[in-house]
Amino acid sequence: MDNEARATSGLDPARRQGRRSSLRRGRRSPYREARRDFVLGRGDRGGATYAALDLGTNNCRLLVARPTRDGFRVIDAFSRIIRLGEGLSTSGRISEAAIERAVNALGVCRDKMKNRGVTRARLIATEACRAAVNGAEFLERVREQVGLTLEVVDRETEAALAATGCTPLIAPDAEGVILFDIGGGSSELVRLAQSEVDLFGPPQPVIRGWTSLPVGVVTLAERHGGVSVSRELFEFMIAEVGEFVARFASAHGGDLNRMHMLGTSGTVTTIAGVYLNLPRYDRRQVDGCWMSDDEVTNVIERLLAMSYRDRAANPCIGSERADLVLAGCAILEAIRRAFPCARLRVADRGLREGILVQLMREDAVWGGAPEGFS
Repeated sequence: MDNEARATSGLDPARRQGRRSSLRRGRRSPYREARRDFVLGRGDRGGATYAALDLGTNNCRLLVARPTRDGFRVIDAFSRIIRLGEGLSTSGRISEAAIERAVNALGVCRDKMKNRGVTRARLIATEACRAAVNGAEFLERVREQVGLTLEVVDRETEAALAATGCTPLIAPDAEGVILFDIGGGSSELVRLAQSEVDLFGPPQPVIRGWTSLPVGVVTLAERHGGVSVSRELFEFMIAEVGEFVARFASAHGGDLNRMHMLGTSGTVTTIAGVYLNLPRYDRRQVDGCWMSDDEVTNVIERLLAMSYRDRAANPCIGSERADLVLAGCAILEAIRRAFPCARLRVADRGLREGILVQLMREDAVWGGAPEGFS
């Protein structure tokens, strides 16, 4: 059985064709149209070129950037859904089909970094490689076949990097935020205080608490199904996730009147795209978008009412996310019930941007001393 057959076995013909198409082309990079417009700061300083790669349970993502006077400018990007963790929750292993999809995507990333003359990079892997019994074997294969050495980061590092990437989107009038990052195999929650002013580069995060939930869209959808999701099943998934959220909420709930939620992940950016009725996904409209509590609820209700085919046909969901989006909504709903904030801000940024900021700050590209020096 070839790779596409493995990845699409068990699907009806229409879904099988949609999955094959998505595996061939991947999700269109959200930076492709907006690459020149995504600038944190002004005044390209030239010199070093940085790269940040995030190999997750569901996606392989790359950003290549150069420092500006007080931030960075993205010069290249790549994003492809590879479903590295497909079947992992039941087998405990990364499948051969998933390995080949990942190796192919990482080969594209390697070529982009080479073509852009990257001089400094951090390449990380997250939950799938942490959990798989053959994770080390997979990483060795990547070294041999692609020539890239990936670093498996722990959950605390993952949460801190996401916080660093998203901190610029904390509203100036807020005391802080509840940041969530819904991944494929795990989900991170961070309570952030208002960021401190940094004269050199983007604002630095002030982390008051964090936790990692051992559940993500891939694991939840595989456990309960994501094609046909009834109201009862949806509530069951919310309750399951809610048990993981409860302890963090009891320690970090409290007065939320001057706080808002800040979400980064495919789930929340998809919800924003559907809310905005975009004819196709547009990062420039999604990143930084505000939604009220009622607006989020209305979109989730719309998604619950859709059939699988309706979700697959939506330009902001597509066949590659149609069987995962409701699992993501269940995770989001569990978080929202535990932290009933009036507003949610959507971030189409996060871990990769956090890596870039960290690397550039270590190199003191914005002036001042590197972290750890006085």
